[in-house]
Amino acid sequence: MSHGHGVVGNGVTMTPRPVRVLTALLLATALATVVVEALTFWYAPEHGFGFAVRTVWALVRTLGWLILISQVRRARATAKPLSLILTMTTLFAVGRLIVPPSGRPPLPGVLGFGVLTLLCLTVVVLLYRHPAVDAHLVHQPRRPVLTREGISLREAPPGDPWVLTARLASFSYSPLMLVPALIAAGTLRHRPEWTLAVILWILAGIAVSYAALLSAFFLRRGSHRARIALTSITLAVLAFDLPLCHVLLGLDGLVRDGSPLVVAATLTLYALRRIARTSTRAAAPA
Repeated sequence: MSHGHGVVGNGVTMTPRPVRVLTALLLATALATVVVEALTFWYAPEHGFGFAVRTVWALVRTLGWLILISQVRRARATAKPLSLILTMTTLFAVGRLIVPPSGRPPLPGVLGFGVLTLLCLTVVVLLYRHPAVDAHLVHQPRRPVLTREGISLREAPPGDPWVLTARLASFSYSPLMLVPALIAAGTLRHRPEWTLAVILWILAGIAVSYAALLSAFFLRRGSHRARIALTSITLAVLAFDLPLCHVLLGLDGLVRDGSPLVVAATLTLYALRRIARTSTRAAAPA
C-alpha cells in the first residue's frame, strides 16, 4: 500500500477514506450553498436588481465547489488554494445576501449560514492538515512526455502552492469587480451622470481578467517582473474598485462588495511575498 493510495488486487488503486469523506463534504457544501441561498431568497423583504445580481453570483460560486471536487479526485495540487479562495468568496457572497439593508436577518438563513461556515472550514482543514489528503494531492497524475525513445509517461512535478494561490486569487478579481459594477448599472436611471464611470468600471473588470492571466502565466515561470506586475495590478484594482463601490453603492455596498475583493487581494499579496522569500533563499549562495 502506498502512502497516499491504497492498492486492491490487480493493481487497482483505491481512494483513501479521508479523501472520500472530503468529497462527500464538498458535495454537502455545494448543496448547503444552494439551500442557504434559496432560504435567503424566500425570506428577503424585497428582490431588487442588486439582490438578483448578488444571488446569481452566489449560485455561480456553487459551480466552483463542483470543480474543486474534480480537482480532489484527480489529485491536483490546485485543490488547496482553490478551497481557500472558494471558502472566503462563498462566505462573503452568501453572507451579504443574508444581511438585509435594514432589520435583522431571518433565523433560518443565519442557521444555514452557520452550517455552511462549519462545512467550509472543515473542508479547508482537511485539505491543509490531514496527512492522507495531503499525500493524495502530492501524488501527481502521469502526463505524456516526448523523449528520444518516443512518448513516455512521467509524473508531473507538483507546483509551488503559493504560486498557485496567487494565480487563483488574482483570477477572482474580474468577477469581484463586475458584480458591483453591474449592480451600479442598475441604478443609472436615477443618476445617469455616472454612466461613463460604470462603463469604465465594467471594462476595467474585463481587462483585469486578461492582465491577471498574463501575469499568472509568467509568474508560473518564476519571473520577478511578473510578481511586480501582479502586485501593481492588485493595488490598482483596489484603488479603482473600492472608491466606486463607496460612491455608487454607499457604505453598505462597500462592505458587501468591496470586502471580498480586499480579502482576495490580501491573499494574493501575501502569496507573492512568500514567493519572493522562496526565490531569495533559492538564489542565495550556499
